[in-house]
Amino acid sequence: MTYKDCIIIGGGIAGLQAAIQLGRYNHDILVIDSNHGRSTICKGYHNILGWPDGVSGDELRKLGRQHAEKYGVEFSLDKVIHLAKSDGGFKLATEQNKEYTAKTVFLATGLVDHLPNIENLYPCLGKNIYVCPDCDGYEITGHKTAVLGGGKTGVNISLILTYWSKDITFINHTKAKLEDQQLAALRKHDIQVIDQPIEKVLLNENEELTGFLLQNGETVEATRGFTGFSGNKINTELAEQVGIELNDTNHVIVNPRTKETNVEGIWSGGDMIAHSEQVTISMGDGSQAAIWIHKRLLGEQPPKH
Repeated sequence: MTYKDCIIIGGGIAGLQAAIQLGRYNHDILVIDSNHGRSTICKGYHNILGWPDGVSGDELRKLGRQHAEKYGVEFSLDKVIHLAKSDGGFKLATEQNKEYTAKTVFLATGLVDHLPNIENLYPCLGKNIYVCPDCDGYEITGHKTAVLGGGKTGVNISLILTYWSKDITFINHTKAKLEDQQLAALRKHDIQVIDQPIEKVLLNENEELTGFLLQNGETVEATRGFTGFSGNKINTELAEQVGIELNDTNHVIVNPRTKETNVEGIWSGGDMIAHSEQVTISMGDGSQAAIWIHKRLLGEQPPKH
């Protein structure tokens, strides 16, 4: 059985930043990653310091891993399926029937976006179709934009985006019934509503977005798109196994100063905890947690305040 100072579960942005910081402390670190996080599907982040032309999730992950490996951090492409307390630490088991023990754990399993199976959708994410207005609302400035969504979530995204564009169409893909108040708000902002599922994202020869093909055969012209679906799933299975407390939105509760959970010896960060779901904030979570993990590995107890 392999024994580590800290095992980081999840190799996304928070996990990689924690790995880099802990590696620089010369600790024995293992990152176990299933390669299914949100950062694996985003083709472009545009609001990160140092990347004025944007950077893809794949590139950030590649560079982050190279950076961490420089300090001796190990990586395993696997999925942790069991996490439990043990004497002086924690036991982990994976899908590949490997077992590990660790003094400390950083839990960064993130979330899974609820996105429908629409042809050409995934290759466009972060390039011309976006999921986060705070991250990428700016990208629709001056563009005819379609919101692909359903019900309340789609309505809310459509209204938020009017800050950047006055040419918004809401394609109610799920055909969820909208309340009169929602319809009135959309009309107030001249947002057209189309109650029809989307068959395909339409691209030109340069892979630029030109519109959306609906299941009824009609097309909606657009040069930018946004998703607005409810039902994103936070990956809290391991947290629940070990008794970590969750809030009413199913996010992991952490100490805001240290990022440690109620289970002493387990920290968490990134999209698992309640914040703006921003790459830069996830980086901060990873660094902050790693600093306090280091302190614990040196024998320092949790702060009283």
